[in-house]
Amino acid sequence: MIEKPTINTDRRIPPGRGWLALSPVIVFLLLYVMVSVILDDFYKMPIAVALVVASMWAVAIYRGHPLMERIETFSRAAGHFNILYMIWVFVLAGAFATIAKEIGAIDATVNLTLRFFPPEYVVPTMFFAACFISLSVGTSVGTVVALTPLAVEIAQMVEANTAFYVAVVLGGAFFGDNLSFISDTTIAATRSQGCNMADKFKANLWIALPAALVTLIAYIIMGQDTPPIQLAQESDYMLILPYIVVLATAIAGINVTIVLSLGILTAIIMGMVNGISLIDMASFAGAGIDGMGDLIIITLLAAGMLGLIKAAGGIQFLLQGLTSRISGRRGAQAILALLVGIVNLCTANNTVAIITVGGISRDIAERYGIDPRKSASLLDSASCVVQCLIPYGAQTLLATSLAGISPAAPFPYLYYPWALAAMIAMSIIFLFPRRLN
Repeated sequence: MIEKPTINTDRRIPPGRGWLALSPVIVFLLLYVMVSVILDDFYKMPIAVALVVASMWAVAIYRGHPLMERIETFSRAAGHFNILYMIWVFVLAGAFATIAKEIGAIDATVNLTLRFFPPEYVVPTMFFAACFISLSVGTSVGTVVALTPLAVEIAQMVEANTAFYVAVVLGGAFFGDNLSFISDTTIAATRSQGCNMADKFKANLWIALPAALVTLIAYIIMGQDTPPIQLAQESDYMLILPYIVVLATAIAGINVTIVLSLGILTAIIMGMVNGISLIDMASFAGAGIDGMGDLIIITLLAAGMLGLIKAAGGIQFLLQGLTSRISGRRGAQAILALLVGIVNLCTANNTVAIITVGGISRDIAERYGIDPRKSASLLDSASCVVQCLIPYGAQTLLATSLAGISPAAPFPYLYYPWALAAMIAMSIIFLFPRRLN
């Protein structure tokens, strides 16, 4: 359960202090994104190094507190329940992905998939599968864990760009995260705006479904150039059982840590049946956990830095700055989308961003006559756009870690979040769906 942030919107933060509080995010983006763009290589500047520098800057500028108190604030944010829970997911995901790969489960699943679908339809099929699974599971993280290893294996078989295939999975994962009835973002958005999930789902369909269809059509067109794939003649399809267990239990709504634990147990059993010793599988699991080391460090650094930004008044400054520039119904809707998007940029968690701005967003919606279903839809959709695009979001970090690529590598191929952003803008400009205006 995510702890609801407390924000006093009546407390005014001076511009100088507000921009200073937000400066660690600017330092990070300049170091990581700008340096990588200048060098034309997103592997040159490690994201962990950029976060270390930005975190040190965040500690330095948190004035009026002893050094140990600043470090304690940083550590408390990094050690929050949600962060440690996410690290458990990373550890289990790393162990499961590596064991499944080493026993041949990924190869068997890929071979079975390609026997049913022609090569030119693999990309749209993968996107559709990610949409369906995330809609059923209600978590983009679970979808990323299940499909990213398969996407990487297929990309290698067709000698395609791995980052592109990872981006396909990420886009589909956020489609379901945006619409699912059991997604924490949906729950946060509907509760904060005072509407029920079914009504918000219908409102969201006008934004998310057209974006997904446009993306799917683009993938169908792009997939026509996929070359024929030479499949292995023999493959033990019983090895796909770990993935069936993971998908079935996830769709059943079981907690993701239990889902991954059951997947690991099934993979170990299948490995032993095929003559792999228990000590070898322990080595596989250890290698997978070790491979998550960078991701865990990045997650802790980002959480601590963002905790200092919030404590210094950065989030408060954003809220008061954006809410003072509202004009008309369209302007109010645009501010709702910008508000949650920018806060998401600063928190790297779309659920926390929705909860943070939920109360003030409801006040704005009531003041300007915005239907709660529309405001909930805007909060959920806009936060998913930003969460999918930032290279330090948990989903992107996990997917790229499993794929062994830079966190920024999928960015040029993330078509779905841009299509979703375009639909959000159109829904504000043309005020649709009309029944909600």
